[in-house]
Amino acid sequence: MDAVLRIALGVEYDGTDYYGWQIQAQSPTVQEVLQAALSQVADHPVEVTCAGRTDTGVHARCQVVHFDSAAQRGERGWVLGGNANLPDSVAIRWARVVPASFHARFSARRRAYRYSLLNRWVRPGLGGRYLAWERRPLSLLKMRAAVPHLLGEHDFRAFRTVHCQAPSPVRTLHRLDIAQDGDEFRFEVEANAFLHHMVRNLVGTLMVVGRGEQPPEWVAEVLRSRDRCQAGPTAPSAGLCFLAPGYPTEFGLPAEVCLASPELPSLP
Repeated sequence: MDAVLRIALGVEYDGTDYYGWQIQAQSPTVQEVLQAALSQVADHPVEVTCAGRTDTGVHARCQVVHFDSAAQRGERGWVLGGNANLPDSVAIRWARVVPASFHARFSARRRAYRYSLLNRWVRPGLGGRYLAWERRPLSLLKMRAAVPHLLGEHDFRAFRTVHCQAPSPVRTLHRLDIAQDGDEFRFEVEANAFLHHMVRNLVGTLMVVGRGEQPPEWVAEVLRSRDRCQAGPTAPSAGLCFLAPGYPTEFGLPAEVCLASPELPSLP
């Protein structure tokens, strides 16, 4: 009998036409099409576990998943075979055989997201699948001034949806960088883990500051309130992309998801 191996995959996808990552009543989902493709390659049902579930319309540059299989396939075979059975909007980037102790979700020490926002009075005609849009002018300096109030370990329940199932609202926000290139803003956020809608709620709250409706210090009051009703609106899903999780080097994963030190996370 062939040995059962644990396989890790790096997967990218355009989430526009999917009802999020997780299999549910609505179809299609990314997990659904990925499992169907891998089951064709393995010649048996395959169930995958991901590093972090994404919502409807949210994209991923390098989602990491794992699954177990006794099928005799090489790493290249999983990539090519899987991609041959996937729709154009989903692609397996790499495959690695990993120790049985590896878990795509629980082994991750950090996650990183990017939120892209077009800020002009005219809606986008190009790239709208990957950009959110705000017609009212935003101030980069005001939003950056609010960031220090959010960094570190906090109770972020003011920034999660009421449907969030996480047992604890405490998270450590390692980094929140905001950059501007012409009329486009980019928010890059890195934490040990995120609550449901946390990134989009953080961005929506920073936009309130950027529009001059509240001072930068207001975000500290929102954080202390632990009340979702006190924060800004949830930013649209189109601008959000899951960049990658980060794992200790012991698992031998590609550099883009490998941390030199679990205590000092860095973006790929």
